[in-house]
This record gives sequence, structure tokens and C-alpha cells, in this order.
Amino acid sequence: MQVINKIAIIGANGKAGKYFVTQALQEGYIVRILTRNPQKLKISHKHLEVVQGDARDISAIRQLLQGCNAVINAVGQPKKESYIFSTVTNHILKVMEEYRIKRYILISGGSMDVKGDAKSVSNKIGAMLFRLFLSDMMKDKYKELQLIRDSNVNWTIVRLPFVIDGEGIGKIKESLRDLPGIKIQNGDIAPFVIKQIHDEIYSRKCPFISN
Repeated sequence: MQVINKIAIIGANGKAGKYFVTQALQEGYIVRILTRNPQKLKISHKHLEVVQGDARDISAIRQLLQGCNAVINAVGQPKKESYIFSTVTNHILKVMEEYRIKRYILISGGSMDVKGDAKSVSNKIGAMLFRLFLSDMMKDKYKELQLIRDSNVNWTIVRLPFVIDGEGIGKIKESLRDLPGIKIQNGDIAPFVIKQIHDEIYSRKCPFISN
């Protein structure tokens, strides 16, 4: 089994991403992050490496992933720009294949439907409203999903409900069938996500988590 000691994180300046960085460093990983604005980064650590660049630039992705064993993608959507989710994942998957990196963890939303879901009526309506009112975003998210499913990487897509600011309450619920709650604090996402680096229980699956 491949020893994973260096991970790449995209979206480290985001509300949840900063917790991923802190959690991974606490657990002893070497962490390399990609950011357009290093000056906004509020974390410094001897095991934190910073690459300045844009996730839509495959050369930046190559620089980010060099020497890493796993990738966490929590990329945010730039305001007033075309949706970037499938573009970024496509770059990541290409470079992962070049570098023979196997573990890919993507942070996504609970509005995305996958085979095997058994959503409640209210969550089905919510997903339908996303497809109706954010159709371009959802088309790009489903394109991203298909790219991942067609790949040879060991992937997990973590689906979230409404995310609120907070250090976390220390407890989460997990499900493969439906959102187990309507919200989750930022601080509670990171321990679950970092655990997935080595945990195989959700390999090639799309778990929901919530508080």
C-alpha cells in the first residue's frame, strides 16, 4: 500500500478549506496548497508548502501535485465567471494519471443526485430547485461527476448540506442514501475529510455528512 505523507489541497483559503489544512497538519501530513492570494493565508507551518496559481491552469496543478500522494479539492467558484468545477477536476485527473497519484477527495453539495440515493421528498425538491435555478452550475457538477467516475483514481465525493461558520460540535452523521441533516459547521467537515485519505469505506462512493 502506498504511504501517504504529502497531500495537495485546492481551496485552502475557503471557509472549510482552512480547517482541512489545520487538521491535516495536526495529523502529521505535509500539506501543499494552491492559492491565487498567498497573502490572504493566515496559517504558517514548517510542513505547509504554498504554490501561487490558479486551479484552471494545468501547469499550476502540475506544480501543486508534484510529489503528493493524495488530492483534496474544495475549490470555490470565482464570482461572475463561468463555472470551473469540471475544468479543475479534469486538470487534476490528468495530472494524477501523469504522476500516478491514486487518492482523490472532492467536496461537493448535497443537491447532487447519484444512483442509490433515497432522498426525502423535501431533499428531492431541493435538488430539483438547484437543477432549475442553478442549471449551469449543476450541469458542470454532473460533468465533473462523470469525469471522476470514468477515471481510474480511488475517489470519494463528500456531499454537504448548508455549511455554516463554526469551530464544530465534534459530532457528525453520515449516510450514503440521504442528507442526514440540514446543516454542518465548517469545523466538523475537516476531521471526516482528512480521515478519508486512508479510509476505504467510501472508496468510489458519495457520502452525505451533516451535524
